[in-house]
Amino acid sequence: MDMKVESKGKVCVTGASGFLASWLVKRLLLSGYHVIGTVRDPGNEKKLAHLWSLEGARERLQLVKANLMEEGSFDGAIMGCQGVFHTASPAEILNPAIEGTLNVLRSCKKNPSLRRVVVTSSSSTVRARDDFDPKIPLDESTWSSVELCERLQVWYALAKTLAEKAAWEFCNKNSIDLVTVLPAFVIGPSLPPDLCSTASDVLGLLEGNF
Repeated sequence: MDMKVESKGKVCVTGASGFLASWLVKRLLLSGYHVIGTVRDPGNEKKLAHLWSLEGARERLQLVKANLMEEGSFDGAIMGCQGVFHTASPAEILNPAIEGTLNVLRSCKKNPSLRRVVVTSSSSTVRARDDFDPKIPLDESTWSSVELCERLQVWYALAKTLAEKAAWEFCNKNSIDLVTVLPAFVIGPSLPPDLCSTASDVLGLLEGNF
């Protein structure tokens, strides 16, 4: 029991069972937040056991079902939250990635309590450029080339770029305070039972499978 921890407010984490999201949920709980986590199947005890074992989870964690491809699916989870961390990503790319992000933001628009949205994007949204120079710093004005991504069929980078551009356009139009985070290589101790793809790749190198 963590009766001494005073709640700092309510936040929503989409895709709460993922690698990054699980660590985010842990840090938010330790910081005293009430966390609403969205997952595909709240009844999957095996997949979600690591979340329920976190300190403060029994008191301040709620896991609810939501589907990125269903508009309005996130309404209940987001309503009343001061902050939303959008980390969920569909298994399919391109249109689902764009529409999934917009569906979350549409739910955010309906929430009068909302103060900020943080979207987990990717460094691939700024690196796929014909004029890329590792000596020149990248900044908020830098974007990957949609034409280059299409020509080289780099669909992941294309999906992430178009999804983030759509997010900025929607949030600017609807006066939503948006922050995007662009991880490059995600690795580290895993809270979920299954390793994320980058950790699996490193493990494969160590085991000589590549």
